[in-house]
Amino acid sequence: MKFVISSTTLSNHLQAISRVINSKNTLPILDCLLFELKDGTLSVTASDSETTMVTKVEVNESDSDGRFAVAAKTILDALKEISDQPLTFEVDINSLEIKVSYQNGKYSLMGQNADEFPLAAALGDNAVKVEMDAQILLGGINRTVFATADDELRPVMNGVYFDISTENVTMVASDGHKLVRFKTFSTVGSERAAFILPKKPAVLVKNLLPKESGKVLIEFDERNAIFVLEKYSMVCRLIEGRYPNYNSVIPQNNPFKITVDRSLLMGALRRVSIFSSQASSLIKLRMQENQIQVSAQDIDFSTSAEETLVCQYDGNPMSIGFKSTFLIDILNNMAADEVIVELADPSRAGVIVPVEQEENEDILMLLMPMMLND
Repeated sequence: MKFVISSTTLSNHLQAISRVINSKNTLPILDCLLFELKDGTLSVTASDSETTMVTKVEVNESDSDGRFAVAAKTILDALKEISDQPLTFEVDINSLEIKVSYQNGKYSLMGQNADEFPLAAALGDNAVKVEMDAQILLGGINRTVFATADDELRPVMNGVYFDISTENVTMVASDGHKLVRFKTFSTVGSERAAFILPKKPAVLVKNLLPKESGKVLIEFDERNAIFVLEKYSMVCRLIEGRYPNYNSVIPQNNPFKITVDRSLLMGALRRVSIFSSQASSLIKLRMQENQIQVSAQDIDFSTSAEETLVCQYDGNPMSIGFKSTFLIDILNNMAADEVIVELADPSRAGVIVPVEQEENEDILMLLMPMMLND
């Protein structure tokens, strides 16, 4: 079996799917990439047994079909060092000896039996389909994935919840302290359906989407989901369980509204939080007429800092405490120039929304407060 392929094209595709592979695998074959050549198209598969990614590449020329597995690290590191040029693969399907020839040299390595490679899960007959614009899906995952939890006791919180209805698609993530709800009205489902996408496949898809321009087909049943992109596809195991009712934790009546420049507030938080207690990262926001005071102190080391910013606020003076790292995270994942912080009282969650929502979008972020000593 022999085929010729561009080194840069192959390297780029292999880099993209190799992120699936775990550093330690229970099955040795999962350290390998599966190559399958059929009718002039090379499919390469990487898997960690729960998530499987496949990429398709057109080869320049080939003489016969076949399949083999090869150690991922060896082939990736070897391709990284070759400049853009045609590579000729010659594979003895019986002995699994692989020879890779390029302009002024050649590599020789041993493959492994392709039949040992596990098959990707198949979906049931009751699978639900939905199509999403690649850039909208990217925006949704970008805004939500940072808020997912790492909680062994509540695994449903460790992923992005896709809530699909006939009016919109809502993506939600929460770790119990912060919550993000991203709604898009430009994608709708044919029926009510939902699934929880684990964090790892969510990040893998996020890394592929920037170069995609068309639609992404998402198909899922109770256990697995398939994401089909132009040159890549991913099958992954979903998190099973019931996601909490996220709408019930969002406070509805928030009489105190502060409109503030996002980057100014973020800068103040970054500077002032240096002086907060390392154990709690507690930062205090004190609101009074058209100004907001950001302060922090660390009693153990006798350090403190405060800054005052101009904002739009005409309510009663009030103070609220937040974990600075979480608040910076939330502001960092907002795209708007100005944000509105909606508050009810110092013991209830603060709601943060952009002053102007993007077209066909509705994004809301929520952060639980921390107790202030004074």
